[in-house]
Amino acid sequence: MSDAIKHECGLAMIRLLKPIDYYHKKYGTALYGLNKMNLLLQKQRNRGQDGAGLVTIKLDSEPGTRYISRKRSNSPQYLKDLFEGVFAHFQDITPEQLNDPAWLKANKPYTGELLLGHLRYGTHGVNTIETVHPFLRQNNWITRNLVLAGNFNLTNVDELFGELLDLGQYPKEKSDTVTVMEKIGHFLDDEVQRLFNWFKPEGYSIQEINKLIAEHLDVQRLLQRSCRKFDGGYVMAGLIGHGDAFVLRDPGGIRPAFYYVDDEIVVVASERPAIQTSLNIRYFQVKELKPGHALIIKKNGTVTEEACKEPTAPSACSFERIYFSRGTDRDIYLERKKLGELLAEKIMKAINYDIENTIFSFIPNTAEVAFFGMVKGLEAKLNEIKSQKILELTQKNELTDEVLQKIMNLSIRAEKLAVKDEKLRTFIADDASRNQMVSHVYDVTYGIVQNGIDTLVLIDDSIVRGTTLKESIIYILSTLKPKKIIIVSSAPQIRYPDCYGIDMSKMKEFVAFRALVELLHEDGKAHLMDEVFQKCQEQESLPIEQVTNQVKALYAHYTDEQISAKISTLVTPENITPEVQVIYQSIEDLHQACPNHHGDWYFSGDYPTPGGMRVVNRAFMNYMKNSDERAY
Repeated sequence: MSDAIKHECGLAMIRLLKPIDYYHKKYGTALYGLNKMNLLLQKQRNRGQDGAGLVTIKLDSEPGTRYISRKRSNSPQYLKDLFEGVFAHFQDITPEQLNDPAWLKANKPYTGELLLGHLRYGTHGVNTIETVHPFLRQNNWITRNLVLAGNFNLTNVDELFGELLDLGQYPKEKSDTVTVMEKIGHFLDDEVQRLFNWFKPEGYSIQEINKLIAEHLDVQRLLQRSCRKFDGGYVMAGLIGHGDAFVLRDPGGIRPAFYYVDDEIVVVASERPAIQTSLNIRYFQVKELKPGHALIIKKNGTVTEEACKEPTAPSACSFERIYFSRGTDRDIYLERKKLGELLAEKIMKAINYDIENTIFSFIPNTAEVAFFGMVKGLEAKLNEIKSQKILELTQKNELTDEVLQKIMNLSIRAEKLAVKDEKLRTFIADDASRNQMVSHVYDVTYGIVQNGIDTLVLIDDSIVRGTTLKESIIYILSTLKPKKIIIVSSAPQIRYPDCYGIDMSKMKEFVAFRALVELLHEDGKAHLMDEVFQKCQEQESLPIEQVTNQVKALYAHYTDEQISAKISTLVTPENITPEVQVIYQSIEDLHQACPNHHGDWYFSGDYPTPGGMRVVNRAFMNYMKNSDERAY
């Protein structure tokens, strides 16, 4: 992606189902769980830039001993810092102690059977160590201790926060993570107290009741009560002090979660390939957590997938397929290729079917797989042209060996034109000099473009702001002196904000929205924006389930092609000679390429939850008021 929107959070959970000495005997190390967690997080580091954290819980520890250990880091090298800090605890011990699982569990932190890791990308707020997951809600009752981490954003934090106040709580801050933590924590306390009240009259001692609570705690009921009013996209992972664990997914399946279970281990992660690589298992062995369900792991090792909220229409995030998740997942790799392939006909029309004088490339680094698909699609179109040409010449009896050879030699000119200079830094203060440096973040391959003759076609996986296109990519490509530059997006136009975990919340940053505004002003329709603003204000007083997306009415005045044409002018740098054209994927073809991931609200405006409808209207009102206030 040329305009990086950065990444979502990622999580990893491990439950060791055997005693620690089992792993020492079989795998040669009592730190088996830590090693696997390290690998799981390393293989998902694409999902976080702000920090990483880890919590472990030891089962059946003696009272008075430390059974929960946590380490977090928000350093630039957060994963390195995190695990250096964890493994430092094992550097001052003898080889005999390192090979004694019982001694390690009794004497060293991070030797528990439950592990929860998290990679953080904060969509809002400051990046302090306090904002790094996992979060702890501590209590002297072992069954009331709660650890929470997740990949989520909720749209109705204000409402949930108000409910906490009504319950008599006094939260330390107003954020979705703290609100969720306290919401689940409240019902955890309530469930524990309910069980205590149930067993107390039976004559059990307090110590006996503690064990009975751990055995009988109904995690499914706890989560059903806690998440009843959650509105958003979420995968939340939690550990309870005595040893129960859960991973809860939103009812639309917006955020991804995968898991693997055998008789040794339970592993949950945000991405399937991380589990495959860490455990060396096959694609089909990894399951996807069903929407609205929770994977519940009881202290006794029982693993079940339980319904917690009624599933809604499937709304799995399509941006996961286009950009966020690593392309090493089999399905994602094939879908990204298909996204490129489906653009072939639009590209052929844009170059007037002149394959001979067109060079095809991609914008590194994430569009490479879509490029392979684009080339495949273009080759299929070229073969159709060749077949038709040969047929016509044969019917006219004009097909000679020389002409046939020329036709067969025609091929797709695929080259690597743009090269991203990852090490380029812009320390210069004045704008003019800095902009000049920014234009060279990308470099180009010289000597293969025919000046004034060749058209350059480069595929990008998505175009958000268009800033990097204008200030760097298109500018630097123009120095090759092509006839025309065509930028192709494997994603449709990003028109609306996200509110479920992606860093896309301000409408003014979207080049598609800026193009819409320009068209409205040019056509004397700017008053329509004031009318929509008024309607958005009126919607604020409606019950949440009646709120609808009012901004869609503005886009309805123009075709996709008209908006793309205006985007083309917005991303064209001043004083360059080549014509610039931007081509976008259609929403219909997006769904054809990614048939199981229907979440497309950033393109279509069709939000899967009522809170999303409210967010888009508020984001538009913020734009009209020139406010940078968060819309959720």
